[in-house]
Amino acid sequence: MTRPRRKTWFATLSAVSALVCCSGAASGAGFAIIEQSVTGIGNAFAGGAASAEDASTLFFNPAGLTRLKGQQAIAGGHAIVTSFVFKNKGSTHQLTDITDEGLTGDNGGDGGTFGLVPNGYYSATLDNGWAFGLGVNAPFGLVTDWDKGWVGRYHALKSDVLTININPSAAYKITRNLSIGAGVSAMYMKAELSQAVDFGTALAAVGDRTQRDDGKATLNADDWAYGFNVGLLWEFTENTRAGLHYRSQVKQKLEGDAKFDVPAKIQAILDAAGSSKFQKTDANGDINLPDTVSLSLYHRYDPKLAVMADVTWTHWSTFDELKIEFDNPEQDPSVTTEKWDDAWRVAVGATYNPLPAWALRTGLAYDQTPVPNSKYRTPRLPDNDRYWLSFGTGYQATDRLSVDVGYAHLFVDDAKINKDPVGEDASRGGLKGTFTNSADIFSAQIAYRW
Repeated sequence: MTRPRRKTWFATLSAVSALVCCSGAASGAGFAIIEQSVTGIGNAFAGGAASAEDASTLFFNPAGLTRLKGQQAIAGGHAIVTSFVFKNKGSTHQLTDITDEGLTGDNGGDGGTFGLVPNGYYSATLDNGWAFGLGVNAPFGLVTDWDKGWVGRYHALKSDVLTININPSAAYKITRNLSIGAGVSAMYMKAELSQAVDFGTALAAVGDRTQRDDGKATLNADDWAYGFNVGLLWEFTENTRAGLHYRSQVKQKLEGDAKFDVPAKIQAILDAAGSSKFQKTDANGDINLPDTVSLSLYHRYDPKLAVMADVTWTHWSTFDELKIEFDNPEQDPSVTTEKWDDAWRVAVGATYNPLPAWALRTGLAYDQTPVPNSKYRTPRLPDNDRYWLSFGTGYQATDRLSVDVGYAHLFVDDAKINKDPVGEDASRGGLKGTFTNSADIFSAQIAYRW
């Protein structure tokens, strides 16, 4: 191999070593998971910081714990079924002009999956105005999984992000009308992100065909980090109240390793050159999970009808970029520009009690995406604005035992993507097309009081 050609394909290998990118989505905007209460999902979480129906209030506003009686234990779960279907509209490759070959691959099947999000809560209200609680939940998460040979494989194959949040809380009723509450969070985060690597592009520089020698990069990393939440609950009357809640950022510093599947002919070239690129190596990256502020109102007109509303702001602009750095000095860092915007969520809901033991719930919500435009959208999270339509019912089986179920369908605007095969996306290809998305949520919980 001549020196100019060797220099050309080594430059190309340096470009394709920007490997791992990450965004995320569950059923809330961005990759937030708002499904932390089954009673709440029936109202599209319109009551959030003000309803305080059960012990799950400690996630949405711990000050609501003072409204509960005695002790409660709740076990709930949410089955989330997502659908992400891509339609290619002119995706291109950085070497199309050289090889006369466009970006190969199909539309990737359905990148959506089935996920189960459990949560559990315990609360105890004392006679001296104090209340305490403990919640275990998953505030953020993501699962998308695309076919191996799809057209966007250099951007994403599998994305699997999991969080577990342990949230002890306390509340105190200062006056007949005002309660305050606070909690701390210990959050575990684990991420597995994979994508194809276009080694064929490097071979094209020495006369081979492009996109015939894909490799694969997989990142596994995790971390524990900490945050807090505080809230106020003002009860104007027994039937009317307002809640204000703040949940802090959680700054995760993920550490783990990156593994690479390298085609034999590429490995032979690397070995001959004495290069250690694309060897298993430790890796790390920082991600700031956003803080949120919620304001909720609740009013019960009579024993049968209650209405509620909520507005929530999420500080997604903290997610400006994701940079993955490798301990291997020959492995270039991977930088994915996100430039997300802050986002708003608004919801309204109602609960009707036809009989004392029964509750019928419904709600509507608008959930704004933080993704600013098609340039910054990725197939790890083909996110866009979504609209919630929710229903639920609750049955008080005995004085101590109750059962609740809920369902929500999320109508998601079509999400365009327009990645140019230049800059940080050069080695990943110019992915262009439209995602058609939707989500269904099925929820159930059991609560026991004593």
